[in-house]
Amino acid sequence: MKLKNMFPVVLCILIGFFMGNFMFKQYSQKVDTVSLTGENLYFLQAGVFSSESSMKEAMSKSSYYIYRKENNMYYSYVGIVKNEKNLEKLKDYFKQEGYDIYVREMFVSNISFLTILDQYETLLQETTDNKIIKSIENQVLGKYEELVIDDKN
Repeated sequence: MKLKNMFPVVLCILIGFFMGNFMFKQYSQKVDTVSLTGENLYFLQAGVFSSESSMKEAMSKSSYYIYRKENNMYYSYVGIVKNEKNLEKLKDYFKQEGYDIYVREMFVSNISFLTILDQYETLLQETTDNKIIKSIENQVLGKYEELVIDDKN
């Protein structure tokens, strides 16, 4: 290649590099996550507490629960479900157990947990036995703790 033809090629490559770099810097600051794979789930909240010790004391009669600390408050959850039919079943069960239940909807993107929850939802839909309902929810909370909470840490 002649030197006369080489200058425009090098100039085009340099201009392309600088323009590409300029465009990339403009958009890299504004990139947000557009889509996450996941679903909204219903969390059955049993209470909100100002300290961890008061939460543990109030939840001592529960066989299994998980909690989340937000804004210096402790939110305790006794169940997680996906569909509304099971939500009503669990709300009735926990009201019989003496809990004032509040439902919070939260987005969960852990595919492994969502797959396992589908299996537990099927079991929950088929049963009316309180011991089985309690066992299923304990296992769901355990899997949530293992796959979602521990995975974040």
